[in-house]
Amino acid sequence: MFKWASFFSKNEIEKDIISPNKRVRCHFSLRSGHISYAVFRDEKPIIKSSKLGFLIYGEEPLKENLKLIREQNKKVDETFETLWGEDRFINNKYTEAAFYITESKGSRRIFTVRFRIFNDGVAFRYEIPPQPKFQRITIKDELTEFNLDLNSTAWQIPAYQPDRYEYNYKKCSVYDLEKSVHTPLTIKTPNGCYLSLHEAALYNYGSMTIKLAEDKALKTDITPLSDGTKAHLLLPFQTPWRLIMLADSAIELTTNRIMLALNEPPRYDFSWVKTLKFLGIWWAMYVGEWTWAPGSRHGATTEHAKEYIDAAVRLGIAGLLIEGWNEGWGGDWLKNGINNNFTTPAPDFNLEEVARYANANNIELIGHHETVGFVDNYEKQIESAYNLYAANGIHYIKSGYAGSMMLINGRKEYHHSQLGVNHYQRTVELAAKKHICLDIHEPIKGTGIERTWPNLLSREGARGQEYEGGALSPSHACYLPYTRLLSGGMDYTSGIFDIDNAVKRLATTLARQLAYFVTIYSGMQMAADRPYYYEEKHRDVFKFIYDVPTNFEKTIPLAGEIGEYYIVARKDRDSSDWYIGGVTDENARRVNINLDFLEHGTYVAEIYMDTDEAHYRDNPFSITITEKHIGKNETLDLFMAPGGGFAIRLRQL
Repeated sequence: MFKWASFFSKNEIEKDIISPNKRVRCHFSLRSGHISYAVFRDEKPIIKSSKLGFLIYGEEPLKENLKLIREQNKKVDETFETLWGEDRFINNKYTEAAFYITESKGSRRIFTVRFRIFNDGVAFRYEIPPQPKFQRITIKDELTEFNLDLNSTAWQIPAYQPDRYEYNYKKCSVYDLEKSVHTPLTIKTPNGCYLSLHEAALYNYGSMTIKLAEDKALKTDITPLSDGTKAHLLLPFQTPWRLIMLADSAIELTTNRIMLALNEPPRYDFSWVKTLKFLGIWWAMYVGEWTWAPGSRHGATTEHAKEYIDAAVRLGIAGLLIEGWNEGWGGDWLKNGINNNFTTPAPDFNLEEVARYANANNIELIGHHETVGFVDNYEKQIESAYNLYAANGIHYIKSGYAGSMMLINGRKEYHHSQLGVNHYQRTVELAAKKHICLDIHEPIKGTGIERTWPNLLSREGARGQEYEGGALSPSHACYLPYTRLLSGGMDYTSGIFDIDNAVKRLATTLARQLAYFVTIYSGMQMAADRPYYYEEKHRDVFKFIYDVPTNFEKTIPLAGEIGEYYIVARKDRDSSDWYIGGVTDENARRVNINLDFLEHGTYVAEIYMDTDEAHYRDNPFSITITEKHIGKNETLDLFMAPGGGFAIRLRQL
């Protein structure tokens, strides 16, 4: 029930909002006409007094001469069920306070700041209703601060760079942040608290990056449009939620689900959405066996597609991705993307014939739309392109935006600007109408909208295995769970067994490639190598890829440190099986994993693990596959070689 305070007007207010478990306290303050907030955990300061407000073009700043006209409070304790994901049930428990604010003079504009305080974090947003002479606004700057100890440690990637989110994570002090960085921005404070700054429910607004302001407070830096503004808004409008995830340890941070809880339930019936694993001709092109462009080595031919469909049937993999099937891949495709045609196949690819063959063999085709960021060209064709797929029974698309900028309305725009965000959202909503699921590469970062739009099964949004061959170190996959993966699943293109390829030598062991199917969640998981390596070279190892599901009941992080190692257990949503994956950096590790999360009874542990002699550089294929009976409260003694890992299936007898 809502609890309304009586209407009143206050020029000064100090208000504490307490989490349900009493550990988190958010302090809201209105003093001398300005509003601010602070965050404490166990009474330790996490976020010091931090400013709130906006700069608006053609208007006075919305930040001063403020007074409170009403306060609204409520408590929520509910559990919702996800259609797919890392956890089936998510608890949504928080204390909310909404502060309705007006200016004491001038235009007397009104707006609301709404706070939700969870046991493991704080979220707030601005809500601006339409009002006389205040119907449309242009945001010049958002003034939200996250004023924390500058001696804190941050793990970050830079914003506004040509490769978008595709950079290696670096560790530094907050004081040394030189430029804007992307979120999630994970931080450890000197008093031992872990937090990550992010946002939830990003719609019709520029993505939030974070920068160190001149006054040495961290503040929002909203991705600008090409005209220098941050957003053009028709009121009413509510900003994305500003999210501060909190934890006592790095590993605890990895199962923070506030981002999903801050999004709305699905708007329509999405019972048709299914997660899946899929093959693709992608890696064969990366190592130079085939090409995206037409010619003697063209990969996306009718013949090759049918061969891969046959292989998918033999391997028990549900889907197949075909890249390079359409007109537009000739020459320098990164420059010529404006010529891409999304409804006309290449001369040696018969879309209808391949689709019929796939449907006859119960294999889902994953269509491919590489826009290279030429959004104007794509927008002209998108509905016809989606209709073409729907007419041929194609229910999945991998889209791409590989350019350094987007071309929208004839202008170069950041992928993460308001216009970029709106374009990505249009693709999601149109796909939903056509019963199509998406895996977006070069995406806007995840902000939990897959709760509302479950057909958005995966994104890229970080360096994946296309960067193997020298640009990835073993530590990269040990950073992702504590940073990028806090924003949702990722298509990492796992399962590459061709490790010692001269063109793309991988920094991994064979066992580690299996671990990725557990440590890096995705609703669309690609078994990225060629069928030959699964069927003939390493059939016994491939069994784990066949077994591991793409939809989980529960996720339990077991151990890890940022950039060093990560171990996680996940329970299958459709059986009593559990799966455990672990990855390490360049250092070998021996770990003992307690299985107290299991049900009572006996399990068969199928263990795929590095041998003591394995090494990602010198001996990557050295793997041991063993079985043993084990039960609840027993432990597993496990080894990870340098750059290695392990994967385990726990099958209940």
